Amino acid sequence: MSPPAASAVHQSRFSHGFETLQQLARDVLAHAEKGGASACEVDVSDGFGQSVTVRRGEVETIEYNRDKAIAVAVYLGQRKGQASTSDFSSSALRETVEAALNIARFTAADPCAGLPEARLLAIDSQSLPDLDLYHPWLLSVEAAVDLAQRCERAAFAVDPRVSNSEGASVSSQEGHFVSANSLGFMGGYPTSRHYLSCSMIAGKDENMQRDDWYSIARDAQAIGSPELIGERAAQRALARLGARKIKTCKVPVIFEAPLASSLIGNFVHAVSGGSLYRKTSFLVDSLGKRVFARKMQISERPHLARGLASGYFDSDGVATHDREVIVDGSLQGYFLSAYTARKLGMQTTGNAGGCHNLVVHPGKRNLSGLLKKMGRGVLVTELLGHGVNYVTGDYSRGAAGFWVEGGEIVHPVEEITIAGNLRDMFRNIAGVGNDVLVRGSKQVGSLLVEQMKVAGA
Repeated sequence: MSPPAASAVHQSRFSHGFETLQQLARDVLAHAEKGGASACEVDVSDGFGQSVTVRRGEVETIEYNRDKAIAVAVYLGQRKGQASTSDFSSSALRETVEAALNIARFTAADPCAGLPEARLLAIDSQSLPDLDLYHPWLLSVEAAVDLAQRCERAAFAVDPRVSNSEGASVSSQEGHFVSANSLGFMGGYPTSRHYLSCSMIAGKDENMQRDDWYSIARDAQAIGSPELIGERAAQRALARLGARKIKTCKVPVIFEAPLASSLIGNFVHAVSGGSLYRKTSFLVDSLGKRVFARKMQISERPHLARGLASGYFDSDGVATHDREVIVDGSLQGYFLSAYTARKLGMQTTGNAGGCHNLVVHPGKRNLSGLLKKMGRGVLVTELLGHGVNYVTGDYSRGAAGFWVEGGEIVHPVEEITIAGNLRDMFRNIAGVGNDVLVRGSKQVGSLLVEQMKVAGA
């Protein structure tokens, strides 16, 4: 499988052409077969990137990276060995394969180890769409500095109370890869990811608050105006001035869109193969059962053009497909790799390496509409700490945001803790916003949870 949009532009920007990566993969497979491996899989990658950070108008950091790697996994029956190298020389390939074979010889056999079934691999590329994942950004260091300075300058111009900056950053990463195995699978393509962020501080002395905003996209043209990103960061910091504690209470809570994806991430973790076969999840044996409110619909869409988590195949080489994960609140499928599927006596879902563009179907209300529906409660705009127990589902996180009365924001709040149980929180989602923010593998608007304990003063 060659990259659908392979071009002279992408070939010339990398240290090694796509055909070279393919040949390196073939060489590794050949060395593994010669060394006695019963099966082998290999990933070859090559990429580079540039990051610039400006603070208070001055350049703070300029970083440039150029990376390459070969990762090899070999099997001696059901014994597995892994090794990797950043050296692409012929001798290094042989030594890396031999290292993996030596590890396999001393590894206990695992009845679930091995490559996926050949029929599940993404070998036929004829009907695959162009995912449009590669958009090179011909950005000089000077131009990157200028973008960051414009972003930060716009933030300072919003209000005199914007008193300091944690910096504005511009980052661009490009790479291409080839994955292959001894069952005849070989696939790969180029990708890009570009990023612009700004973090500002408002207020002075004891009354200071910070907040940020950022945009990320495959195509730099989709990032948006640096001035708008800077202004948004400043406005968010200003809105938090005068934050106060509130008394402990039980009220509805809205997770703002940038944070709502973390709740969906909690769900994905709980229904992923590793958690399920180890029985370290509160959602063990939940297939076919209702785990969310009936209004919740969640789909996986691996083939979205320019999607931040799009891909033709997973880390095992298994072809990806559209599927419905949650229908009317009920769980239709787990997130399984070939290995975890065997541990559970099931079939892989093509999720080795994670989920692919998980889309939570939006409701009709925007954030303002959700605030009105909630009436009285807390809008959470920042989460602190990692207080999630996946065995029990208990959830407790430090938070900051805004107190809401009569469907309107009254004042900012800080130094609070929100607590509940994910099982109850998922089933008690009363609203899904249409303010969807795409920043990663989960696409979701703000989420209104009917009731949580909010611990304050």
